Amino acid sequence: MTTIKKVCGFLDSFAPTRLAEDWDNVGLLVGDPKIEAQKVMTCLTVTPESASEAIEKNVDLIVSHHPLPFRPLKRLTTETVPSRLLWDLVRAGVSIYSPHTGFDSASEGINQTLGQKIGLTELTPLVPVVDDPAGLGAGRIGKHESGPSLRSFIDAIKSEFAMDGLHVVGDLDASVELVAVACGSGGSFLEKARRAHCDTFVTGEATFHTCLEAKANGISLVLLGHYASERFAVEALSDRIASKFSDIEVWASDQESDPLEWV
Repeated sequence: MTTIKKVCGFLDSFAPTRLAEDWDNVGLLVGDPKIEAQKVMTCLTVTPESASEAIEKNVDLIVSHHPLPFRPLKRLTTETVPSRLLWDLVRAGVSIYSPHTGFDSASEGINQTLGQKIGLTELTPLVPVVDDPAGLGAGRIGKHESGPSLRSFIDAIKSEFAMDGLHVVGDLDASVELVAVACGSGGSFLEKARRAHCDTFVTGEATFHTCLEAKANGISLVLLGHYASERFAVEALSDRIASKFSDIEVWASDQESDPLEWV
């Protein structure tokens, strides 16, 4: 019998919670680890849509990249969205596990895979974890051996992710050679990218002032969107869990979607 504890242990084996940021909330957040896991659903975020899907399909465990709860809750009522979702999921017996920034920083985690998907080689952590035995850390720095123009680099990314468009800061004719990568809301890593002498920084989203800072420092900034920069990883995660546990049904939520649209 595959228990929730066994699934959690497997997740921690390749997305160690020890790699998570201090401010994060990772691991088994809701549920009883001794319960059998017959159905597991991965998702980027627990939303009303993905929560309803889990309840309707009798899911035992949601593996959500983004934590729920993320911040401490003083009460569990239906008056706010996070507490209402938790109330509904607990009543339905659905557990929640989040790998979040531990998965971002893992050796085969989101940033490593994202860097590979956009054509980078020689990937190393942008912010190494001090004294980590595996030499891991947050974000990634990599080289683009062909040194394409920013315009060509963007076209390749749009093709890889089947995107209609993305936001860019920088000269489209500039060369892309040393690139920093940080999935999700990675704008805070811009200064690390500057200090590493990166000419380009790829992330999910950043504030307006971060965009201005990138421009002022001559760093090309490519914003994939938070959803696009991470959703591919939870789809692959469902396959990874399924390959490990043949006795459980695993899938990536087919109800969640990017809340932002190009119009």
